[in-house]
Order: sequence, then C-alpha cells, then structure tokens
Amino acid sequence: MKHQLDFEKPIADLQHKLEELKKHPETHSLGISFEEEVSLIEKKIEETRRQIFLNLSAWDRIKIARHPKRPFTLDYIDLAFTGFSELHGDRLFAEDRAIVGGFATIGTHKVMVIGTQKGRDTKENILRNFGSAHPEGYRKALRLMKLADKFGLPIITIIDTAGAYPGIGAEERHIAEAIAVNLREMMLLEVPVIAVVIGEGGSGGALGIGVADRVLILENAYYSVISPEGCAAILWKDRAAASKAAEALKITARQLVELKLVDEVIPEPLGGAHVDKNAAAHSFQTVVLQHLETLKALSPRERMKKRYEKFRAFGHFTEKITTEAPAKA
Repeated sequence: MKHQLDFEKPIADLQHKLEELKKHPETHSLGISFEEEVSLIEKKIEETRRQIFLNLSAWDRIKIARHPKRPFTLDYIDLAFTGFSELHGDRLFAEDRAIVGGFATIGTHKVMVIGTQKGRDTKENILRNFGSAHPEGYRKALRLMKLADKFGLPIITIIDTAGAYPGIGAEERHIAEAIAVNLREMMLLEVPVIAVVIGEGGSGGALGIGVADRVLILENAYYSVISPEGCAAILWKDRAAASKAAEALKITARQLVELKLVDEVIPEPLGGAHVDKNAAAHSFQTVVLQHLETLKALSPRERMKKRYEKFRAFGHFTEKITTEAPAKA
C-alpha cells in the first residue's frame, strides 16, 4: 500500500495476503473453496478498516490530514465547483501562489472561492511555498473578498495550511498586520461567508481566511492555535511528544464541534478523503450548499450580527474553586 500510515499496517497485511492468494490460487486452504476464502479475506479487510478508522486517536487523524494524497483546495474547486476563473495578485507587492482564488459556481450559486494550496511534489511545493502564505497572499485574499462584497457574491474559503510563512521576508512585509486586517475586515463583510477546513488548520495562517458565518471541518482535518510538534517542543521540550500534545490540544473535528469552535463536521469516506476524492467532494458540496441556502435567507444586518456574536462567544471557561479546610491548631 503506497503512502501507508502506521496504523493501516493490519489492513495492508490482509490486502497483501489477498493479492498473493489471487496470484497463486493453489495455495488456498484445504476444505474451503477459493472463492469462499477470497470472500472471507475481503470481509476481514472491511471489518479491520472499519474498526481502525472508527477508533482513531487525535494523532492518527492528524496523520490523515497530512496525507500526501489527500485532496487539496484546487481538487475541491475542480470537483465541487464549476466555471472557476482564477484571479491573481494583491495589487501591492506580488502574486502569492500559496493562496488561490477566483469566481466560481457551486450548485446554482455564483461565489468567490479562496483557499490555501499545497503542492504534490517538490517543484510544486516550492511554487506554493508548502501552502504557507506570505503577507501578499492574505492581501490578495482580502482584495478578492472585497470584490465579492461589492458584487454581492457569497464567499467560500478553503483552509489547508500548517500556518502562515514565518520567514524574514514575510516579517518585513508585515505578516501579522496582514492577518489582523483580514480578521477585522472579514467581520464586516455583508455577504455570506463560509470557511471549510479540509486538512491542516494551522494557527493565524488558517484564521486569516477563517472568520466566517459558518466554519465547517472535514472529519479527519484539524484546527489549532499551534501544531502538535510545536506544542510538544514548548511544554515537554521534545517534539517526540506530539501525540500527547495532539490529545491535550483537543483539535480534532468532533472535539471542535463539542467546544463550539466549528459548526459542523463534513463526513469523509472510510479511510479518509484521499480514498475517494469524488465522494469527499460530494459531501463538501452538499454541506456547503445547505449552509449557503440558510445564510442567504438572512439579511446582511442579521448575518453580521450573528457572525460577531459567534466569535465573541469563543473562549469561555469554567473555574473550579476549592475551599480548603482551616488548619488545626
């Protein structure tokens, strides 16, 4: 199995056994027909796959979110949208290919779609800067959002980034300011805004296009203020503790829904979105359209009010106060 994840080894072993049996049918067990043995192994593969993928740890889901074959933003644009016409440049400094965007249609709705894009190989990753945008990327995104707002087009943002680019050039061109301006301006957009986390949702790099009326997340994606490796390096002084950090951060889709930080989990095919890109794109399209219809029914004033209240409600916590018994004399 190419690009096999460590927890998928039992599935790979069974698939290898099945392939060997089909190549050499004379090796099948005595007392049982060849077809029966093949059927039994296939059932075992399905049962094993279901058992594994219904009991994944947070760290396992992060591995799926980073899978090299997982569909990226342009894959979803190709499969879930039609008529995509890409727009380029921030009109201030340069074109950042880590963020793509343009006019498109989803269902019967004309929209502006914007997202972070990773690369499949070394050459494309260099072109896309591994999906980590520079300041000009966020300024391009904001330019397209304001264009959509001007013409009354809903905005769909697609998030898949480990974080904004932290290099010297990005700092010189004010990456923090670019993201902060996007946070402010997205809150003031009058058109419906939907953000979808399809893979990695890393820190401010994700939030820079993530202020939305609805924040959705794919089943095996994650959304976090810091990567598990970064958290582990700070708290445990060892990046090897990333799996422990992943559990502590509560960054998986189901946990984020429970914390009310995202609005809905978009289901993926068993095994992850990379197993069946068309099915993943269909789920993406179906859920996005449901929310888009709901949001379009609201007035701009209502949408903005609810968007503001949504983000103001983040960050609640409870505190347990214990009363210590007075010390005995």
